[in-house]
Amino acid sequence: MNQPTKTCVLALDQGTTSSRAILFDKAGRLIAKAQQEFPQHVRSFLHAGVATDGSGEDRGIVEHDPEDIWQSQIDCARRVLVESGIDARQVAAVGITNQRETTILWERATGQPVAPAIVWQSRISTPICTRLKASGLESEVRRRTGLLLDPYFSASKIVYLLETIPGLRQRCLSGEILFGTVDSFLIWRLTGGRVHATDPTNACRTLLFDIEQMGWSEALCDIFDVPRALLPEVRPSSGSFGEVDPRWFGVAIPIAGCAGDQQAAAFAQGCTQAGKAKNTYGTGAFLLFSTGAQPVTSSNGLLTTLGCALGTEPAAVGKSSAASCEPHYALEGSVFIGGAIVGWLRDGLGMIEQAGDIEALAASVDSSGGVVLVPALTGLGAPYWDPFARGLIIGISRATTQSHIARAALESIALSVADVALCMQQDAGMGLQRLRVDGGACVNNLLLQMQADVLGLPVERPVVLETTALGAALLAGIAVGFFSGSAAVDEARQVERVFEPAIGETSRRKLMQTWHTAIERCRDWARPS
Repeated sequence: MNQPTKTCVLALDQGTTSSRAILFDKAGRLIAKAQQEFPQHVRSFLHAGVATDGSGEDRGIVEHDPEDIWQSQIDCARRVLVESGIDARQVAAVGITNQRETTILWERATGQPVAPAIVWQSRISTPICTRLKASGLESEVRRRTGLLLDPYFSASKIVYLLETIPGLRQRCLSGEILFGTVDSFLIWRLTGGRVHATDPTNACRTLLFDIEQMGWSEALCDIFDVPRALLPEVRPSSGSFGEVDPRWFGVAIPIAGCAGDQQAAAFAQGCTQAGKAKNTYGTGAFLLFSTGAQPVTSSNGLLTTLGCALGTEPAAVGKSSAASCEPHYALEGSVFIGGAIVGWLRDGLGMIEQAGDIEALAASVDSSGGVVLVPALTGLGAPYWDPFARGLIIGISRATTQSHIARAALESIALSVADVALCMQQDAGMGLQRLRVDGGACVNNLLLQMQADVLGLPVERPVVLETTALGAALLAGIAVGFFSGSAAVDEARQVERVFEPAIGETSRRKLMQTWHTAIERCRDWARPS
């Protein structure tokens, strides 16, 4: 029986609030998409009975049920095939992209999680990071990883689980338990427990991976006291991660691409040359600025991270080590609350019914009327790294309306990104010519115009906004020969609209000064006394 022609690549895009499955054709065009939200479990320290260093302050616990992650992802993958009418035998490869840093521990024998997934947003391991900082370990950690000692990253989350679940450490030492970020968990499940692997873009977000040596660091494992037996094998982002077990789609399909969501988006946006940058507007806002073959250490509180690593062998040959890849580096600024502030206005304050309503509400006034909103709902990320900061709305008067607050919320996203972009240019010693953007909030024209205004730079919106998924598809397709290398990236990336700055330097400077004043008012608010 003849095999059907390979017509597409399946991208699994596992995000913070939803899972998506998207099919792309040979030109990088989106064929079909399925999406499913899953529950968010947000609790306070006090309700969970977690120690708060005596302050009684709620720093926020954010968890997912790993089974919800898995079920929503596999359901989407099956649904997109059924709804598109595409036979699974036509799928050339599967690529995976995922929310990074989110931490899952599961049993090797059964694949069952031993605890809820601790989400990247969670501040539950703040006391652990504080303890390690007090021991003077941050400089060594940063030298090896390019990261800071912050509860954002995976290692302190692992430590929290090891310290709070009785008997877990011994089970880890005996090899019974495995750790992974979401990509590793999905690969384990998809391959029927045959492959425990990740890629450099996810490994480098754990605080356990040496970004210059391109491997897990014994020294870092010792600092965090994390058993080495927990950790997955690190393979190139574009290469072999095994095959999908036939039970899931009726046929074995190679898993040939894997990358954290932000690096996958940067790859799809063509940001692999020094001086190019992209920003993804999702739950947070994530800006990557390529610095090329050499890592750049930030003096502005930004992170040094790895870009996608292409394998040196065809995926069909088998696995290869990340150490054989030529590393590509970037500066990254992670804004914890981006689009999530719009969700808060909808769900927390009831100001809008749907997220898309924010643009019309904000556009009904020509300014924020002096209102500034700092969206530090879970602390501040880059360039401040203040887990004790809290959200603030200031400048309210009798004349303030919901419209002014809505406009201030959109401005807060643009100003947060501008903060990061300015720091990146200083650190890299090179200017940014334009900003490439993607993510769900990119449909908001007012937000992108604000972004161009506060940056003083053109902002490019691509035709395909699903760039995280497109990046995963390109990585997988390149590995199996479905796409023709970098030429496929250039072909797939098309610009839909460019937003040009519409305000002058004086207005821009005043906006930034007011923003920085508001930032200082909210900092250190929740630090234990």
